[in-house]
Amino acid sequence: MRRASDAADVLHEHAAWAEQNRRIHPDAIDALADAGVFRLRTPRRYGGYEADTATLVDVATELGRGDGAAAWTASVYWIPTWMTCLFPDEVQDEVFSTPDVRICGTLSPSAMAAPADGGVVVNGKWGFISGAHHSHWQEIIAILADGESEPYPIMALVPMSDLLVVDDWHTAGLRGTGSVSTVAKDLFIPAERVLPLPSVVQGQIASTINKNSAIYRAPLLPVASASSVGTVVGLGKAATDAFFKRLPNRKITYTGYESQREAPLTHLQVADAALKLDQAEFHAHRLTSLVDGKAEAGAEWKLEERARARADMGAVVRLTKEAVDIYNTASGGSSIYEDVPIQRINRDIQAVNLHALMHPNTNAELYGRVLCGLEPNTTYI
Repeated sequence: MRRASDAADVLHEHAAWAEQNRRIHPDAIDALADAGVFRLRTPRRYGGYEADTATLVDVATELGRGDGAAAWTASVYWIPTWMTCLFPDEVQDEVFSTPDVRICGTLSPSAMAAPADGGVVVNGKWGFISGAHHSHWQEIIAILADGESEPYPIMALVPMSDLLVVDDWHTAGLRGTGSVSTVAKDLFIPAERVLPLPSVVQGQIASTINKNSAIYRAPLLPVASASSVGTVVGLGKAATDAFFKRLPNRKITYTGYESQREAPLTHLQVADAALKLDQAEFHAHRLTSLVDGKAEAGAEWKLEERARARADMGAVVRLTKEAVDIYNTASGGSSIYEDVPIQRINRDIQAVNLHALMHPNTNAELYGRVLCGLEPNTTYI
């Protein structure tokens, strides 16, 4: 956490550059590497920490106070890194031979795969690949169709040098993540670097060694949910920091208030925002307690628990977005200038809120559906 705090200062220093250039500054990448952020989910035998998700939330929260885009990218790296640990041990030997290896990825099956001698051939395109510019590998998802059985999604690992990177990341929020698209054309992937996604979602892994480690026993979607929420909490804290830094010297134009902090409206606004962020932290930590506790115990997951994991993630996003909106609204017309951080923080949380896997409404509906005794209408649970 101390190293994450130091890294956050570097991230904050380069946040404006990252937004303008639509990717993380190289010095920020170096700071994250020096802090050990890229090794948090790496097995100990490769120099990693095998950190639990509670640690991920705390670290990402601290990073998010510096720059939400850089924190988001780090948290996205954690998920494919964890997924890599499900592959055969010899595949891990290859991937983790690179110090501080960075693995980007996606859960969207937007490509097609066909059987080939010794593996598969993949063609397709993946979007929203955060941190692709600084990655060594990408975890991809494709639909395997062999003409004999029902098509199903597969998960595979591909060196970035095998993919075409399309610089199409022109967005209103999370600009600094560099979440560009990548393309595979007639790409051969050997069979040892391919796993069936349905098995992965159900918690089945191909690694012999990692089966003995608690953090790799949890199912994919709860892990992904717990890995993501820290950045959101960090954005809320960044908004709080930005608002209170400007507060003492801000008056409310066209009123008699020479200092905004004297206005009763401000008191109500900051209290409301603070309580929403308290609630967001509750859901974030309840989520990590569930994931880490069940992994440590090696306990079976109930369907309701899986749905609640996603519901907790959605609640973190909803509550933090509401809090940031309060601070943004209370920041006045002068806050629309690019050098005032609250406008970037507001756009970043808006972008997170629209993420298909993190959208509060989608996750709340799924949880409510399961609570009503219906089957989930998604395999992403």
